[in-house]
Amino acid sequence: MKLQRKNRLRAVSLGAIAVSGALALTACGSDDNGGGSKSSGNPSSATNASSIKCDGAKGQLLSDGSSAQKNAIDAWVKNFSQACGVQINYKAGGSGAGVTAFTQGQIPWAGSDSALKPAEVTASKKVCAGGQGIDLPMVGGAIAIGYNLNGVDNLVLDAPTLAKIFDGKIKNWNDPAIAALNKGVKLPDLKIQAFHRSDDSGTTDNFTKYLKASTPDNWKYSGGKTWQASGGQSAAQSSGVAQQVKQTNGAIGYFELSYVGDGVKAASIATGAAQPVAPSTDSATKAIAAAKVVGTGKDLSLKLDYNTKVDGAYPITLVTYEIACDKGNKADTLPTVKSFLNYIASEDGQKILSGISYAPMPDEIIGKVRSTIAGLS
Repeated sequence: MKLQRKNRLRAVSLGAIAVSGALALTACGSDDNGGGSKSSGNPSSATNASSIKCDGAKGQLLSDGSSAQKNAIDAWVKNFSQACGVQINYKAGGSGAGVTAFTQGQIPWAGSDSALKPAEVTASKKVCAGGQGIDLPMVGGAIAIGYNLNGVDNLVLDAPTLAKIFDGKIKNWNDPAIAALNKGVKLPDLKIQAFHRSDDSGTTDNFTKYLKASTPDNWKYSGGKTWQASGGQSAAQSSGVAQQVKQTNGAIGYFELSYVGDGVKAASIATGAAQPVAPSTDSATKAIAAAKVVGTGKDLSLKLDYNTKVDGAYPITLVTYEIACDKGNKADTLPTVKSFLNYIASEDGQKILSGISYAPMPDEIIGKVRSTIAGLS
């Protein structure tokens, strides 16, 4: 759906501004609907619109990228649009699509669950006059292993078992390897329907990084945004995979935690810690807290520990980066991009995340993000 072209910025009543904000949110969600229902919950309305600094933000803004962060973006856009009267259309076409659109100069900022690769940084220099694209970690979260299995409300899996399921080597739910992790659970003699992403995806990149780090003997693929294992079934964006799992008994897939619910359950992961760990805001935050900044200059890309065995730390996590030019931003979009990024990195913006199944960035990391945004030019 394309954004309505008529600009409502001249509305003089607060009611008109609220309507404009609602229209912006509707447009933003149109490209990746059917996902989690938590994106418009009460936490998104907790921010006082008067606390958002618009700083010259105006008009309309187009962006694309990570579908994992879509529910967070929806909540942020709602608040920002109400405060500043700006329409933001975030397409959520996947990390690969977002990075490509950014490096081709089609959008002023993108979302990606993977940091820019060297070739992508080089490509960004063509559109960032005198600068380059940089990674700004903004949204943390657990990659849930969502499943739909009638009669099984609690399921435990581990890295070797997951690798074999998604590589087509474990084919039935009552396989001995699954049964050994779920003693006392009646597992059905039912074929496993494994779903992966069809589009280039940072969620795929992070999930396969976990498999490579935790069970290299069982996951021989090089990894990346493109799914490499044979077999299984595919769907586009996080919402598409979640929808397929929801409607298929015996299905399993991977997607951001906010897509769990409404018929989709999440498996706990046996990591070698005292107890298997369920995906949650707290367990993801505990894992992400150990992340280290490995980017150079103004780039703040992180290294995550996918092989953590810390009690209560969920190992399959991702960080979504907002990607923008450090220098050479276009004059007509810079004030709006900078204002929006300032808001989502602010204390108020980050507070929203835990209420919609995301993990806010650790204080040390988000402090560096705020300083970097302030210097965008």
